[in-house]
Amino acid sequence: MISSCSRIRVGNKVPADSDSPDVVRRSSVLLLAMVAFFGAHCHSNPPVREIIVGAASSMRYVFPEIVKEFEKDHPDRKITVTYGASGDLARQIEAGAGMDIVVFAGKQPLDKLVQSGHIDASTAKIIARNELVLIGPENGPRYTFATLDSLPTGERLAIGDPKTVPVGQYSREALEKLTLWDKLQPHVVLGANVAAVLAYLQRGEVAVAIVYRTEVQGARGIKVLDTAIDSWAPRPEIWMGVVQESHDRVAANEFANFLTSAGPQRRFASFGFGLP
Repeated sequence: MISSCSRIRVGNKVPADSDSPDVVRRSSVLLLAMVAFFGAHCHSNPPVREIIVGAASSMRYVFPEIVKEFEKDHPDRKITVTYGASGDLARQIEAGAGMDIVVFAGKQPLDKLVQSGHIDASTAKIIARNELVLIGPENGPRYTFATLDSLPTGERLAIGDPKTVPVGQYSREALEKLTLWDKLQPHVVLGANVAAVLAYLQRGEVAVAIVYRTEVQGARGIKVLDTAIDSWAPRPEIWMGVVQESHDRVAANEFANFLTSAGPQRRFASFGFGLP
């Protein structure tokens, strides 16, 4: 097989009617086309290596900025991000979804994947922190975490589904510490991810909701009623890990290391995250 970058050779054999201007012109055009074709192939750019990331919904604002920064410095890399509830993403990994890195809003789903051999334990690390806040409509009643049991009949509290959503797990933990979980069951509405929880409140379907502090930045028509920072409050953490079955471990590790570098950490801080 002849390489596309082989030297182009022009033979010595000339057609009998080579003196014809038309023949000379056609031969020149053909030669120039061949040179352009082979030249383009000889100087083609290296293939782009794609990295697939499964990220918690709470990453949907900050991650595009981080991805943009990485791709600017690595033009031969492309980051594709799928956002969703951490528990749902973990199940997709277990089912064989082709992801290279996961970024979860809690340690529990990552631990499960480490134990099942789907995540390389040596790559698991905290890359940021968050806080739980209680939010309500801008002109609504002022509740606190401790007074949620005073919600009137018919009023609702939105939280993430504790079965699959870390913000729901943190919310349940906080309410259990305050001995309010059982009392509030008639009022609780479960969201499929933190974005859904915020949407319930923004649409006026609930009186209050528990979300991360980072969800509040730029959100209109809502206010922070209370912050979970006391001794009873859980400490939300953002965890990352590289998938064992990654199709490109070198590129995946490269992006994973980038997430803990100074630039991305500044991005996390600018979006309201705490540093690890």
